[in-house]
Amino acid sequence: MNKPVRIDDSWRRRLAGEFAKPYFAGLREFVRGEYAAQNVFPPAARIFRAFDECPFDHVKVVILGQDPYHGAGQANGLCFGVESRVAPPPSLQNIFKEIAADLGHPISRDPDLSRWARQGVLLLNATLTVREGAAGSHQNKGWEHFTDAAVRALSEERDGLVFLLWGNYARRKGANIDRRKHLVLESAHPSPLSARSFFGCRHFSKANAYLSAHGEAPIDW
Repeated sequence: MNKPVRIDDSWRRRLAGEFAKPYFAGLREFVRGEYAAQNVFPPAARIFRAFDECPFDHVKVVILGQDPYHGAGQANGLCFGVESRVAPPPSLQNIFKEIAADLGHPISRDPDLSRWARQGVLLLNATLTVREGAAGSHQNKGWEHFTDAAVRALSEERDGLVFLLWGNYARRKGANIDRRKHLVLESAHPSPLSARSFFGCRHFSKANAYLSAHGEAPIDW
């Protein structure tokens, strides 16, 4: 019999139905086989880190990514983040540039984004695992169904959240968010390929203004 998935209890309650579905059994078997035979990121204990660092009722902002980083030592379970000892990847460097320009004051450029997660920022990749050196290698195996369910639960059960959708992939994933209840901000992806259109989006000040207007503490970006 499969052991229970190790994930924060608040999320387990919302996603229990997903764990019981046939697709998740197939996903679980696939992921186990990959970790046994390949170098896979993030470390297995951190697959569900985004949920563990940001319980369901603590979420205030959601940032949607696509895949974990596929370079050795990079992926840490939080989208766009890496360990403090690792150089910030280009997309994260551009995120920091936009935050500093948007807020107009010096900011932390520590690439370990757990400080955001602890304040209520869910840093969620659509696909939670990846094979080393093979971007997209774990797409279309079931993770997208699982993370769609997480986004849907937030949209339906919570009010007054901010969703940051960067790039076409994130826009598609967030297409069914209830915009009558939540603020949805869209822009180009912070990748160097599209950052020119990302810069100036001012998503960070807009998110904080919305949170403040709804009685929530702003995020210390």
